[in-house]
Amino acid sequence: MIIMIAAVAENNALGKNNELVWHLPNDFKRFKALTTGHHIIMGRKTFESFPKPLPNRTHIVITRQKDYSPEGCIVVDSIEKALAICPENENSFIIGGGEIYTLGISFADQLEITKVHHTFEADAFFPKINTLEWKEIKSAFNPIDDKHKFEFTYQTFVRI
Repeated sequence: MIIMIAAVAENNALGKNNELVWHLPNDFKRFKALTTGHHIIMGRKTFESFPKPLPNRTHIVITRQKDYSPEGCIVVDSIEKALAICPENENSFIIGGGEIYTLGISFADQLEITKVHHTFEADAFFPKINTLEWKEIKSAFNPIDDKHKFEFTYQTFVRI
């Protein structure tokens, strides 16, 4: 199954200057729990936003740069080539950024969205979720607390 996983603001913002514009520790834990042990597909800028490769995951990086070859990654030049590498009988995750989400949404079977209940100035955005193609099957609201400055909701969508 191909799953897109993203934290998305009310205005579909993902981030600015290749960084998240919010800090949600519980969302990081959820991301880790869902993606550990699986293939993760991302664009070059998303990969470069990590201090180091994420442990216990197979990194597939999509880039147009011909000689790009970071250690420990599989590098391809299209979403189709990235998906072809992923095992058919396992979950694989598209993890961003904005351009990769736009390219990947037509291939996805499921969306794991953390909806951050705030709007942000951003330069990267998640594509609009078409409710004629996607059905929300699960959600869990998370209030503001001492570690989370914004309310957020975990949402799971499946393709109709």
